[in-house]
Amino acid sequence: MGAPDPTASPDEFVTESQANRHSLLSEFWQWLKHNKKWWLLPILIALALLGAVVILGGSALGPFIYPLL
Repeated sequence: MGAPDPTASPDEFVTESQANRHSLLSEFWQWLKHNKKWWLLPILIALALLGAVVILGGSALGPFIYPLL
């Protein structure tokens, strides 16, 4: 989506505002496919897993998680 067109009609603005919106994950997936940045997936998965361990490690589930690591 680029800069707004100053010559666009109000009807076009209404049409664009009522268009279906995609979720953040859906847009990111489309970006990965379009730009062929597949190498980012393992990094993001590792960061998500590390974040889950940190969050769950500070909770009551911590003693059950750390023996598995």
